[in-house]
Amino acid sequence: MKPHRNYLPLWILLAAALAAVACVSAFGPVRLGGYELKDSGMAKALTEPREHAGAVIAMSDTIIMSEAPMDKEPVPVDTAAKTILFIGDSMLDGLYPRLAAYAGHNGHTLYAVIWYSSTSEKWGGSGRLKSYIDRLSPDYIFICLGANELFVKDIATKRTSHVQTLLGEIGDIPYLWIGPPNWKPDTGINELIATNAAPGTFFLSDGMTFERGKDGAHPTRASAAQWMDSVIRWMPSHHPHPIRLELPDVESGRAKRVFVHQPDE
Repeated sequence: MKPHRNYLPLWILLAAALAAVACVSAFGPVRLGGYELKDSGMAKALTEPREHAGAVIAMSDTIIMSEAPMDKEPVPVDTAAKTILFIGDSMLDGLYPRLAAYAGHNGHTLYAVIWYSSTSEKWGGSGRLKSYIDRLSPDYIFICLGANELFVKDIATKRTSHVQTLLGEIGDIPYLWIGPPNWKPDTGINELIATNAAPGTFFLSDGMTFERGKDGAHPTRASAAQWMDSVIRWMPSHHPHPIRLELPDVESGRAKRVFVHQPDE
């Protein structure tokens, strides 16, 4: 009778070797002798953002819908310091402090112009945007308008010329138009802006989930900050001219100056 042999140490050694090869191959191809083991794709599956029918879904983030799927390579980020002009309606109360935090962290200068109860009609018919452009010479413009026009009937007829006037005043300055945070279905303001804005320059906020204030319309300050974070995350893969907006280490910041206009101005 042949003596009994204990093969357990040998099996443990083989299992450990196979585990090591699988782990290494998760992060790239491995060569053993004259053979190459293909990348398992495990690391890519665990770390890359997921795509979802025109949406970017960051790990543990709210789904942010865009007007088009990501079908091209992202544009390189412009790392130069910018003078940023942020104009719009009362939604800026919650949005601009968060953008100010990004601006301060990344070397930009932010000016905010809040015109309460304003619309594309008021801005487009006033020449106010052009006056601020002439005064401040911004390198980049953010807009948040449309919340006061969600329920305008026949909006394409009544507002198209004003939206086009605003975009004409902006001219060649890179811009991003943040759509209103719908609390009910609109009559076409989002479609109107998206149709007239350049590709990749309109962020569709409709469809997002917000915590709202007592009026049921305005996001809370904390929810507005998350809204702004979502816009910033969306930009590098969609906007034709993304700028450096790395995550700040503070929750809010101060604009260089905030200009405030009342509804009847």
